[in-house]
Amino acid sequence: MLRVEDLNVHYGGIHALRGISLNVEKGKIISLIGANGAGKSTTLRAIMGLEKPSKGKIIYEDKDITNKATKEIVKSNLVLVPEGRRVFTNLTVKENLVLGAYLRKNQESIDQDMQWVFDLFPILKDRQQQKAGTMSGGEQQMLAVGRALMTKPKLLMMDEPSLGLAPLIVKNIFEIIKKINQEGVTILLIEQNAKASLEISDYAYVLETGQVFMKGKGLDLLNNEEVKNAYLGT
Repeated sequence: MLRVEDLNVHYGGIHALRGISLNVEKGKIISLIGANGAGKSTTLRAIMGLEKPSKGKIIYEDKDITNKATKEIVKSNLVLVPEGRRVFTNLTVKENLVLGAYLRKNQESIDQDMQWVFDLFPILKDRQQQKAGTMSGGEQQMLAVGRALMTKPKLLMMDEPSLGLAPLIVKNIFEIIKKINQEGVTILLIEQNAKASLEISDYAYVLETGQVFMKGKGLDLLNNEEVKNAYLGT
């Protein structure tokens, strides 16, 4: 579904990505794990057209999207939930969700997906008229995911969805990620919480200093001693 080949990104004199290659198979949950500065967020930003690669290719559904505009990439149902949630704080929950569907025309389909979001996140249904800026961090994260789902994504990329959230909320977020995947949405996930991420991932890549250091099935990496020592605090 998504193939990244020899991806290189420079920030001025900094070589942020050094030949990243990865594959995201349709219907799967794929994780990128690694320390801060390993290149995880840069990889997602490059895929979305927010960073211009200096070398390499990004192939999505057999089409080269390497230098496409972000708007065109979103039109192809490839969507990013950014780190830090980035909800529209002065707008209501309902208005945020409606904005997620701004490229869509079929109102019946939009209404169906709105109901899907409310089924996944009942609290959003109860808070439709509440300003997003008055919500807790966990509620804003749910809204950010819900807004992305309103684009009707085929591939949903998520950058640190559990960052700064209480453990109970984190558990809830990962359960919802699994549910979204079971509904047919492919997921590419970045997470500092490596254990929770690997537990739900079909496949994962470990990044170090802008390169793929290790890759394998999620549960295999979860039980790998090197990964345990470096990322799982054991």
